[in-house]
Amino acid sequence: MRRTMKAGLLFCISTVFFAAAAQAATPLEYPTRTIRLLVGFAPGAGVDFAGRLVAQKLQEAWGKSVIVENRPGAGGNIAADQVAKSNPDGHTLLLTSPGPIVVNQSLMASLPYDPIKDLAAVSMVASGPNILAVRNNLPAKNVKELIALARASKSLLNYGSSGLGSTPHMATELFKIMANVDMVHVPYKGSADGVTDLIARRLDVMITTMPALMGAVKGGEVRALAVTSLKRNAALPDTPTINEAGLPGYEFGVWWGVFVASATPAAVTEKIHQAIVNMQQMDDVRSKIAAQNVDVAGSASPREFSDYVAKEAATWAKVIKTAGIKTN
Repeated sequence: MRRTMKAGLLFCISTVFFAAAAQAATPLEYPTRTIRLLVGFAPGAGVDFAGRLVAQKLQEAWGKSVIVENRPGAGGNIAADQVAKSNPDGHTLLLTSPGPIVVNQSLMASLPYDPIKDLAAVSMVASGPNILAVRNNLPAKNVKELIALARASKSLLNYGSSGLGSTPHMATELFKIMANVDMVHVPYKGSADGVTDLIARRLDVMITTMPALMGAVKGGEVRALAVTSLKRNAALPDTPTINEAGLPGYEFGVWWGVFVASATPAAVTEKIHQAIVNMQQMDDVRSKIAAQNVDVAGSASPREFSDYVAKEAATWAKVIKTAGIKTN
């Protein structure tokens, strides 16, 4: 009797083991339907460009529709919240800049989602510097003159951003702190509207992505004073960095990355990650990203990107606390 029971038990264990092995060997059936890729900013911003490029290449790779949905507002939080609370099956993606992930949790009194617990990092897509630009009739021809003008004007200058907690917002706040100046913040629902007002001379200053500003800079509609990286950008070789132009130590970059709801199966997350890695090797993708004056910036794994995000969040928490910056 004992031998029979033991044999039966072994049979059951072996059956379960081989069934699990067979299931694990089964190809991942993802995606199974249309994918939504949410972008938390209005069309025309650099993050929107990255979102549409990723959507196009995922659609080509998988043969499933990938639809970009712009959900601007609240510094990118609206889109991030929707993805955080979406069905965690990988069919709802977030393409975002740092704000909703590493800045807003420290900047704002409360968020409807926890960017670290409710969202899972998949991969970085691209990164690059921002441009510090002013309206073309502002009596400041360089960074030192802008700082002097801002100090003399006593908060009369204004600056635009793509929303509370957005990358341009934080870049300018960092500039204000380091330069010991004050300017009035004018938040928009996306960089494009801010650039429009900068061109129309309704706005004095703006720090935002190169894709959003390059057209206006090249056309002479606004004046580029500096770039935010520590090295000059090849697209603007005669434009100094803020660091070398009068504010030593200033550095700020922007990245765009893909996230999913945190409970998304690891196999799905890895498949999305690999698809992004594959697209980054394509000549047309690299040329399109270079044309936007940013660089391809991938992640070796979702874990690597997750670790990077955690470090960024800690860095900005310290900066925001030290500066005493808060928004409602």
